[in-house]
Amino acid sequence: MGIEDSIFNRLTLLLGTETMDVVARQRVIIFGVGGVGSWCAESLVRSGIRHLTLVDSDCVCITNINRQLQATTRTVGKVKVEVLKERLLDINPKAEIDAVQEIYSADNAASFQLDTYDYIIDAIDSLKDKVHLILQATQCKGKFFSAMGAALKMDPTKVQVAEFWQVQGCPLARAIRKRFKRDGTFPKRKFLCVYSKELLSNKGPASACGTSACMCPKFPVGEGSPKLANHEWCSSKAQINGTTAHITAIFGFTIAGLVMQDICQ
Repeated sequence: MGIEDSIFNRLTLLLGTETMDVVARQRVIIFGVGGVGSWCAESLVRSGIRHLTLVDSDCVCITNINRQLQATTRTVGKVKVEVLKERLLDINPKAEIDAVQEIYSADNAASFQLDTYDYIIDAIDSLKDKVHLILQATQCKGKFFSAMGAALKMDPTKVQVAEFWQVQGCPLARAIRKRFKRDGTFPKRKFLCVYSKELLSNKGPASACGTSACMCPKFPVGEGSPKLANHEWCSSKAQINGTTAHITAIFGFTIAGLVMQDICQ
C-alpha cells in the first residue's frame, strides 16, 4: 500500500477508489490564504486534492495568529503561501503545491491562466480585486466559489451557502453588487457563496498591529527582518474588524466541502 493509499484510507472507504482518482486529478487555485483560504487549502489537501495553487502576497503578521492556519509565533514574518505549502506537503508529500506570492489584480489576471483550473476559489478581501476576479472566473470553464465577509461574527450556526444574488445581510456582498450595477458589468454565470447574516460590532479599540513583536514595516524587529511587500491589514486597511478562528475556518471548510460535493456529484 502506497503512502497516499494509507493517508486517504478512510476517505476512500467513504467515496470509493474511482471517485478518489477523480479528486486527485482536479486542479484548484485559491486566491487569498488568510483566515478562510488557509483552512480551505488544508481541507482540500486532506481530502485528496493533489494539484493546488496558493495565491497571496502577504507575510504572516502576529495579528494573524488568532485565525489563520499557518500563523504561529514561529512563522511571523514568513511568506504565507510558502509556510502553508510546507505544511500541506507534510500532510501529503506527493501533492503538487504551487505557492505564488502575488496579489490578484486586473494587471496580472492573465498570468494565472484561470482556464487551466477545474476549481477557482475566491477568499480575498480587496473589493476592487474581488470584483475583477468574480467577473473573470465566471467566464471560465472551472467551477467558481466565493467567500463573503467573515468578520464580526460568532455564531457558527448562521453560516450559510447561497447563490451570489440571493446572499442577504452581508455588507461585502452588497458592496460587490453595487459595484457591478455602477459599472454595468455582471458575472457571466451564477456561483455559490459562503456567508453569514450575523453582523456584530467591534467592542475593542480600533488599531493596527500596534506591537513591537509584529514584522510589519512600521514595526521592524532587528536587522534582516523580513519586509512585507503588501501588508494591507497593518498599513492601508481603512477598517479592521474583529474575527474568530471558528468562523473563518467554517467558511473555508464549507468551500472545501462544496468542491468535494461537486466532484462527487
